Amino acid sequence: MTIKVVRGNPTPEELAAALAVVRARAAAAAAAPSGVEAPRDAWSDPARIAAQRVPHPGQASWTRTYWPS
Repeated sequence: MTIKVVRGNPTPEELAAALAVVRARAAAAAAAPSGVEAPRDAWSDPARIAAQRVPHPGQASWTRTYWPS
């Protein structure tokens, strides 16, 4: 692995810290089991929206649009 500083003049301590982060990320990626999908964020899960009861249209349905029952 080759790392090149293209801008700036980092101190040896800054360069060592950046290299430690890169090596730790590479080691974590290599240790992760292959074929296992990363857990999805609950915010982007469409089942989160579909699991709630949808209000039926009616005279006051606009008042229940964003409030769970």
